[in-house]
Amino acid sequence: MALRFLGISPDTKEDKSPTIWQDEESGDLIIQSWRADAATIKQAKEAGSIPGHSSEVPPEETVIRLPANMLQFIPGSEDNSDGGT
Repeated sequence: MALRFLGISPDTKEDKSPTIWQDEESGDLIIQSWRADAATIKQAKEAGSIPGHSSEVPPEETVIRLPANMLQFIPGSEDNSDGGT
């Protein structure tokens, strides 16, 4: 698996910077960012998901908070505004 660096948060000057890479084989995004706090996770659960899909976070997954200024590094993000529905 080869990763291609896409970007780092422009607002951070040292360590602990949100960063995005892309798996060149699968196209998957690898994202380093801040873990969402309990209040944010609660809000995400309350906001819900698509019909029939649980809003619980499985043990092997986590919720992160990605700064808005990082969206510029997500390939095709300007074309993906429908929320995946």
